Amino acid sequence: MQFVEILRTAHEHGASDIHLISGHPPMMRVNTVMTPLEFPVLTPDVMEEQLRSMISETQMRRFKEAADLDFSYEIDGLDRYRVNAHMQRASIGLALRVIKTKAPPLEALNLPEVISRLTYLPRGLVLVTGDTGSGKTTTLASMIEAMNERYRKHIITLEDPVEYSLESRKCLIEQRELGQDMPSFASGLKHALRQDPDIILVGEMRDLDTTALAISAAETGHLVLSTLHTVNASQTVERIIDMYPAGQQNQIRSMLGNTLQAVVSQTLFSRIDRPGMVPAVEVMLCTPAVRNIIREARTFEIPNVIDTSRQMGMISLDNSIAELYFNGFISREDAVAQAAYPDKIERQLAA
Repeated sequence: MQFVEILRTAHEHGASDIHLISGHPPMMRVNTVMTPLEFPVLTPDVMEEQLRSMISETQMRRFKEAADLDFSYEIDGLDRYRVNAHMQRASIGLALRVIKTKAPPLEALNLPEVISRLTYLPRGLVLVTGDTGSGKTTTLASMIEAMNERYRKHIITLEDPVEYSLESRKCLIEQRELGQDMPSFASGLKHALRQDPDIILVGEMRDLDTTALAISAAETGHLVLSTLHTVNASQTVERIIDMYPAGQQNQIRSMLGNTLQAVVSQTLFSRIDRPGMVPAVEVMLCTPAVRNIIREARTFEIPNVIDTSRQMGMISLDNSIAELYFNGFISREDAVAQAAYPDKIERQLAA
């Protein structure tokens, strides 16, 4: 298989993802659109040979046992990739996500100014949420870089895998990769707390142990940044609460109400003014009113608080989408399709 040529062609087209599946030609995703590459159809033998050339024998044994494997891969002079190897229809498939080596500055991401203000927080929990591929990792890496330019602190990141390579400037930065430098997020976070950190980035709060440790770290004076696969602030709060047994949920509502500082929920759109992507962002800041809502299990009131608190920097997803539309960045069809309340935003866009 002309593997390097496939990846080079995808790189030249600005692809974010490359998919190699037996029985199909290589495919790439460019600005959310899947497009075939002009290469031969892939065969099962070719796919197995390619995977073996990318990983160690130990990783191959793990893949044979689990039928899934996540790892990072790099080609000198080209790109770094986050790779998932998996089985489909009894043959190997590879999904490669291009990893940018340098995090862009926050001001280049078309994010609300309030996101920059979050990098001045001394402690607490900040969550960046959204679907896979919504730009969460990029936002967090850019926030870390902003703090790296400003403070003299110790930053530890726990990632799966390490995506952006963060160079220590004013801060001392350590980056630990799941599977290579630690067995789990929970283990990495538990030991990170004994390594004198000021700021901790946890790639994902994907289980109860990791979530509990992240909240405890935020309670004890650290600034903790992490992600969840949720689409808005109220769903994020409920997802965290639901991880806990029923008997502990009142306690965790109180803890979360005390430690949570902000939830930023992202959705990416294809631009119509030029090639590329642009994010719509919902921002919830933990004001005293929001903290009471969390403690008293009234999360259904969060959207209304966000809508009525724009002067504080909060913004709802639909208002963010509407701004993108009125600025000529996205199409009306995409705006309505991705809105939380399609009927309401249609009236807003027609006004």
